[in-house]
Amino acid sequence: MSASDKPNLTKREIASRISDAIDRQAQEVAVVVQKTLDTIVDALAQGRNVELRNFGVFEVRFRKARIGRNPNHPTQTVHIPPRAVVKFKPGKIMSERVEKLAKPAA
Repeated sequence: MSASDKPNLTKREIASRISDAIDRQAQEVAVVVQKTLDTIVDALAQGRNVELRNFGVFEVRFRKARIGRNPNHPTQTVHIPPRAVVKFKPGKIMSERVEKLAKPAA
């Protein structure tokens, strides 16, 4: 089974797993999970990077304006305005664990 065949992990499931692990109500944990995500989004919206040790770094990057092509009419050029994007760089532990997916089981 490939990773794309597996169901996505949702906020609800994250809250449920944490609540089971720490013996708290799932609703209480869901609030903490949501507040954590809101704090990350707020920091990124302010142009700040978010570094979570042993997990990864969310970086705000700025893309310059550029000229692109319309895929339906390749001869037609399109102006693409500058914009801010979020880039995620996984931490060492995450990279090592995910990398194991590509290696065949012995």
